[in-house]
Amino acid sequence: MKLLLDTHVLIWWDRGVELPDSVVVAIRDADLVYVSAATAWEVAIKASLGRLRTRRTVAAAAAESGFDELPIRIRHAAAVAELPWHHRDPFDRILAAQARVEGLTLVTRDPIFARYGVRTLQA
Repeated sequence: MKLLLDTHVLIWWDRGVELPDSVVVAIRDADLVYVSAATAWEVAIKASLGRLRTRRTVAAAAAESGFDELPIRIRHAAAVAELPWHHRDPFDRILAAQARVEGLTLVTRDPIFARYGVRTLQA
């Protein structure tokens, strides 16, 4: 299984916040776990606005956990145009597009992602 972590899930994983056992097992047993460049961008923006405190960079958190970076590619950006408007948040929309294009399971707390037709694992 190949997973893409939503921003909240990465933050919780990095902070040691308790996640459902099914999520922990899925992350530990996954063939690949990705963290999107969109997550790093979202965290940087929220941190610069004072809405989020981080103890380290997304890159450092991902690397220490053995997660791979998922860049935003042109095909990901183009796929956003095909998505219905379930979210207005551009970060959520690009994560949904990346999951669809790459065939990834999105690990998230947000049930709306399933409405995009992507596989999800609820955190």
